[in-house]
Amino acid sequence: MKVSLFITCLSDAIFPRVGEAMIRLLARYGVTLEFPPVQTCCGQPAFNSGYWNEARTTARTIIEAFEDSDFVIAPSGSCTGMIHHYPKLFENDPSMLDSALALQSKTYEFTQFLVNVLGVTDVGATFRHKVTYHPSCHGTRLMGIKDEPMALMSRVQGLEFVPLPHAEDCCGFGGTFAVKMSDISGAMVGEKSDHVKETEAEVLVGLDMACLMNIAGNLRYRNEPVRVMHLAELLYEGVK
Repeated sequence: MKVSLFITCLSDAIFPRVGEAMIRLLARYGVTLEFPPVQTCCGQPAFNSGYWNEARTTARTIIEAFEDSDFVIAPSGSCTGMIHHYPKLFENDPSMLDSALALQSKTYEFTQFLVNVLGVTDVGATFRHKVTYHPSCHGTRLMGIKDEPMALMSRVQGLEFVPLPHAEDCCGFGGTFAVKMSDISGAMVGEKSDHVKETEAEVLVGLDMACLMNIAGNLRYRNEPVRVMHLAELLYEGVK
């Protein structure tokens, strides 16, 4: 079984520890992640801005990079969701459509692969902290990721889970939205931080570093002592 890591831009450039945590966790189950070095951006910024020709260019690179992989795993529901849009990009290009559909069918967000493919819900982790969880929009609404992270966290020894009020409200990042509508974006992330503070949690966890980066930045601006982590980081820290 050839399993490849699609690292995504933010994890590659800013949060490499997320990819490291994924690799080390999956290695405990006999999964060795390969890393095709030609991979690039998934094309979501161009796609969401209406530049579909440019998005197709990056999509072709991703399709070719993972052509020989049996599974492709990513630490982001947002970027995974973009790959699931590839058939739409190539709906009028029969030569690429089959390849886009093939990649879509074998690409999973990290927790989906761990729970639904490997059948793992208990990694043997211990994490004695009060934790709340932000379900990112794309992962929840596009990829249907709801039960998997909860199943994993419920089996972590010592973890006290506190539900996040209005959890499914957007954090305000939205990629290019945060740039084009910065005032609205700032108000949205401010509300999200208010709800995180309400929980009195020590740790905010999620599945998408773009959203977590946005919320973490606002929490730091407010001098709120909340640690922000990807779920893969939490699980790996708990088993070290």
